[in-house]
Amino acid sequence: MMISTKGRYALRVMIDLAQNGIESFVSLKDVAERQNISMKYLEMIVSMLNKGNMVHSQRGKAGGYKLAKEPSEYTVGEILKLTEGTLAPVMCLEEGAEVCERSEECITLPLWKKLNNIIDKYLDSVTLDDVINKRV
Repeated sequence: MMISTKGRYALRVMIDLAQNGIESFVSLKDVAERQNISMKYLEMIVSMLNKGNMVHSQRGKAGGYKLAKEPSEYTVGEILKLTEGTLAPVMCLEEGAEVCERSEECITLPLWKKLNNIIDKYLDSVTLDDVINKRV
C-alpha cells in the first residue's frame, strides 16, 4: 500500500482547514500558499472532499471552504479512503476485485487480510484532532 500525493494532500488540506477555518471559510489561495500545493491540484482534491460531504463551500468575497464537522469527527481512514479509493495492501482485497482463482489455496491471503484489517482499524481510530494535537 502506498498513499498517493492525492491522499496525503487531502489530509493536509483537512488539517489546514481545521487549524485556520474554525470561524470562517478559508480561501483555496491561502491553503495553496500555506501547503505549497498547486491551485489546479488543490481544486481537484477539494472537489472530492466537497462531494464526499467533508467540507462546505461558499462562493463570493468571504467564500472558500471549511470543515463540515468538528476535527474530532473525522478519521484519517475515511479521508484517505475517500481520496484513494482503497487502502488494501494487495489487489485481491480491493473492493469490487474479482475473486482470485487461487484464493482457495493461497497461503498468504490470511496474512494480507489481517494486515488490511490492522491498517483499517488503526486509520479509523485516528481522528483529525489526534493528528493536529500530536496524539499519534
